[in-house]
Order: sequence, then C-alpha cells, then structure tokens
Amino acid sequence: MDRREKVVVMKRSVLLWFAILSTMVLSAQGFLRRDLPKYEYVNDTLNRIITPGDDSRQKAFFAKMDSLVLCHEGIVNILHIGGSHVQADIYSNVIRRNLDSINNETQPGRGLIFPYTVAKTNNPSNYKIVYKGSWTPAKNIQRERPVELGLTGMAVTTSDTLAELTVFLNGKSTTSKWVCNKLTLLGYTDSLQKVEPLIRLSDSSLYGGHYDPDMSTYTYEFPHMVDTFTIILDQMDHKDPHNFTLTGILPETRNPGVVYTSIGVNGASVPSYLSCENIERDLCLVHPDMVIFAIGINDALVKNFSEERFVQRYDSLISKVEAVSPGCYYVFVTNNDSYKRVRNTRKKLYEVNTNGLKARSAFFKLAEKHGGSVWDLFSIMGGLGSMKLWEQDGMAAKDKVHFTHKGYVLIGDMFYNALMNAYLEME
Repeated sequence: MDRREKVVVMKRSVLLWFAILSTMVLSAQGFLRRDLPKYEYVNDTLNRIITPGDDSRQKAFFAKMDSLVLCHEGIVNILHIGGSHVQADIYSNVIRRNLDSINNETQPGRGLIFPYTVAKTNNPSNYKIVYKGSWTPAKNIQRERPVELGLTGMAVTTSDTLAELTVFLNGKSTTSKWVCNKLTLLGYTDSLQKVEPLIRLSDSSLYGGHYDPDMSTYTYEFPHMVDTFTIILDQMDHKDPHNFTLTGILPETRNPGVVYTSIGVNGASVPSYLSCENIERDLCLVHPDMVIFAIGINDALVKNFSEERFVQRYDSLISKVEAVSPGCYYVFVTNNDSYKRVRNTRKKLYEVNTNGLKARSAFFKLAEKHGGSVWDLFSIMGGLGSMKLWEQDGMAAKDKVHFTHKGYVLIGDMFYNALMNAYLEME
C-alpha cells in the first residue's frame, strides 16, 4: 500500500468513527455518500470532480474541511451561484442538507438569502417569507433598473408605511433547524434620518441595528437563538415616507460548520451578475472558501454563442471573487443538456441545443486556467440529447431545460457524492 492509499484509508477510518459516534440520524455509510437509484441514461462512472490543472486550491479547501470534520473547528463558506436551477434551491438545498451532516449537532448560519416571494417570484420551500405592504422588485436580468444590486442579483423597495417582512428560517422541506443570534440586512435608504429598519422577534421585542455605511448593512445582535423574525420600517414621517431597498438577509450563529449560500435569479447569465454594482462588496460578507459556478444555461441559449466571450466574461466575474477571497476554490458545473424551442412554428417543436458542447469545453478551460475543478453534469446525465430521456422518465420538465423535483434531488445527491469522494481521496 503506497502513501496515498494509506492517507485515504486513514481519512475514511476517521470519518467512519466520527459518523458512528455522532448523534446524527444518518448512518455512517450515508454520511460518506448517498446510495442512489440507477438510471440507464445516467453515467455513474463519470460522476466525479475533475481537476484538469493545478490542484493546490482544492487541497487548501479540503484542508479546511479536515479541520471541521476531524477537529470540529472553523467555518467553511460555500457559495453556489446560478440561474433558475439555483433560485429554486432544490438541488442546492440537497447538497446543503447532505453537508449539514458534517456539522454534527452544532448549527452554523443558514447563509445569505433573499425574500423572493416579495419580488413576486418563486421562493425556495426550505424557508418561508410572509410580507405586508407594497414592494417594487428589481432583478439583474433587467437592462434598466432604478436601484443598485449586489450579490443576490435582486432587490425589493418600499416606502409603504405598513410594509413589513417576516422570515421563517425553517420551511416545509428542510430537515435541519436553522437559527441565528446575529442578523445582517443588506440594504439602504434614501434618508437615514427618515427611515430605520427594526427587527421584531416572536416575543414582540424590538431591536435596532448598527448601520455600516461602507458595507451598506444593518447588523442586529440577539440574546438568544431565533428562527423567526420580522423586518419592520420605522418611518419617522408618515406623511412623507422614504424608500428602503433590501438586497439580502444574512442570518448567522458563529458556530463551526459548513455555511452554504445559494444565489440564483431566473434567466440570469454571467453578464447579469457582472452588472450588479455591489457584488464585490457583498462577497466580503460571504467570504467564500469555495464557489460552485453554475451560471451558463441562459448564456448558451442564444443563437450565436461564443465560447471565447463566455470565458472572458467568467474571467471578469472570477476576478471579483479573487479580490475578496484570493485562493478560493472553484468548481464549475457544466450546463445540463437542453433543447431550444423552434421558432415560427404553430406546434411546440424543440431541437437539441448544441451550444451545451461549447459551454462544456469552456468550463474545462476555465477550470484549468483558474486552478479549479469541473463537475461534468452534461456528460453524467448522458450527453447531447439526453434531456429528452430525462423528460420521458419524469425527471425533467416539458421545456427540456429544467428538471422536476425528483430530477433536482438526484442531481444534488450526485454532486454531494462526487465532492465527498474527491475529499476522501485527497492526500
């Protein structure tokens, strides 16, 4: 047995010991990987994390994982960013939930979230938003918008004196109890002296926040853990109310563990995120150790897709991350296979989108260039034309671009297995 094999065996033994002694419900085998059903069109042998170039960033990230898994120390921040696949937060939440087994009984922060419901779009089911009053949404897919955006790519603005927003951190689909004793609101007002956001807890207690003008944030500290809170706006003059714009909500606990932030906007492309004026500033709050880049399906839906331009735009986005988290580990998720609607036809006819092959090539170039890795979803799911097979089996939607809930769950579990296998095999 060579040195590498000994390291792998030792790490597996320690993780098995950890899993058996922990109080989590998952079995030791389940902690290491998920047992998944077999599908003829899914190529399980390709389900791995591929690092085409320098692996020093990957090793540094897995070293942080070692500190957490083996010593139960530190916080590992993961940022997952994409379009509608990620806004739905189904497969990203599966990854989050699986990684939560590493946290044992300590509960780290939930990660940055956005109140999509207030923006009148689909909200993840693992947390719930209830609101009052009139709010105006803005999204990074809009060419012109009245407000500045940050990392979430979205904003909601109100001057309604009756406006309030309640967050329930634990929705119907979550298996973890998310709580916080620190809260940061990402937002701003057109008059600090005229309107102030306050936090009301379930016991009706009110908390004022500390405003940071450089970060454009309001920070609140609570004497105990909470899982529900309401944002209310204290308008000093109800006859002359002022705007308040909210761009994100960050609940934290400071406990060790994996903090998994997923950011998605329906229809978003790489240029959509590049257009967000404050994305670099907001990255300082998340400070990712690993970024899972899953932006690309909308970029590749255009007729004249340019692989070179796609890479250049990603280079610009990565430079913003590097400015905040130098040495960050990048995992690029290739586009899923997809179909395009045939234009000028009365019937709904679709043709396979061959740009998926070009995007796949671009992601491998990006990984090699930036010392990152690739999770090749395009090939794992069966390659060109495979989306039709997923649809026929109830795993993909009729638009042949999105997946069903069952399909997203499978994708999340497959990514987790690939990541854990890469971690276990790392020296």
